[in-house]
Amino acid sequence: MSCILHIETSTDACSVAVSQDGACIYHDEDLTGPNHAERLGSFVDEALSFTDNHAIPFDAVAVSCGPGSYTGLRIGVSMAKGVCYGRELKLLAIPTLELLCVPILLGRELEDDALLCPMLDARRMEVYSAIYDRALRPIRGIQADIVDSETYREWLEDRPMYFFGNGAAKCMETINHPNAHLIEGIRPLAKYMMPLAEKRMFMSQFEDVAYFTPFYLKDFVAKPSKPLI
Repeated sequence: MSCILHIETSTDACSVAVSQDGACIYHDEDLTGPNHAERLGSFVDEALSFTDNHAIPFDAVAVSCGPGSYTGLRIGVSMAKGVCYGRELKLLAIPTLELLCVPILLGRELEDDALLCPMLDARRMEVYSAIYDRALRPIRGIQADIVDSETYREWLEDRPMYFFGNGAAKCMETINHPNAHLIEGIRPLAKYMMPLAEKRMFMSQFEDVAYFTPFYLKDFVAKPSKPLI
């Protein structure tokens, strides 16, 4: 096992956590944002002081890599790189949409064939989403969607599908299918990053600290589910 600093700034929430030997030993968060520029530095300083005072050496820094807010991701990744350079640590990148699935998988009973569809809000009826099974295997990769009644129908016809994240609620009336279920109150937070970071640590899936850049929302182009006339 290892000691990892986790930084999450992809949405309005700003959060930091520390995990050691597979357990979260420290976390702090601000859900009133976006206040990343004001809060992240102090959160990271406090996390570093906590581990230094307990003589716990870090092995890596994990940071959310998007998709997400341009400003939030830029601030989070810059901070993560700074800590990596300053302490000669490895860098781990955690996809925001995978991270959104973690509290669902840890805290809810789901059908064996259930699909998970985390959504990040864009504008109007646009969201950034992906589709995963319960093992977090991608059924459909990250994509920008203009949501209408047909966008997810091919999966909804076969099995239950759970929608969550800050882009989900606005879509439910439009999706309007008996297999579509909304889970509210799910945020991407640093305290949920641990299992994803530990897996990447074990598999040595490290990023190049000098050249790593996150996936901004602007990197995706929304696609309608059917041609526009």
